[in-house]
Amino acid sequence: MNAGAQQHHIFISVGSNINREQHITSGLDAMHAAFGELTLSSVYESKSVGFDGNNFYNLVVQTTTTLSIADVVDVLKQIEAKNLRTRESKKFAPRTLDLDLLTYDDVIMQQPMELPRGEILYNAFVLQPLAEIAPDVDHPLVKKSYLALWQQYDKSQQQLWPIEFTWSANRR
Repeated sequence: MNAGAQQHHIFISVGSNINREQHITSGLDAMHAAFGELTLSSVYESKSVGFDGNNFYNLVVQTTTTLSIADVVDVLKQIEAKNLRTRESKKFAPRTLDLDLLTYDDVIMQQPMELPRGEILYNAFVLQPLAEIAPDVDHPLVKKSYLALWQQYDKSQQQLWPIEFTWSANRR
């Protein structure tokens, strides 16, 4: 890494409902290799949203990178592909691994992708982990902290259950 390159703070949502522990562990290992130190939220289990399927495991990862937005997205897509992620025409479908860039610094954009991702505000499995690891960070658009947004969220919409999940970047 170029020591003089600017570090960008990013949040990434991680989800899986197929061989969940295996794919999340593999995804975290690959993100650690690509980005370095990771800060992880708790892992939460939730029912699938938008389709009938196995429950998901979800978490949010915070890290820094010198990569551009496009390069971060490319890295995430490569990690998904290595975990046998298929791109179905349906938006809501079972997934081995789903990695979504939620925020990149305070960048606000609609094209070629949406930042910050809209799902931050309406999916408990994204907002609760964000509030856990970045309670005082403000959402770039609504200018409220993730903790305040989570406190205002209608928790009856989606139920989450924290699960035991241990990942260590130093286990090899």
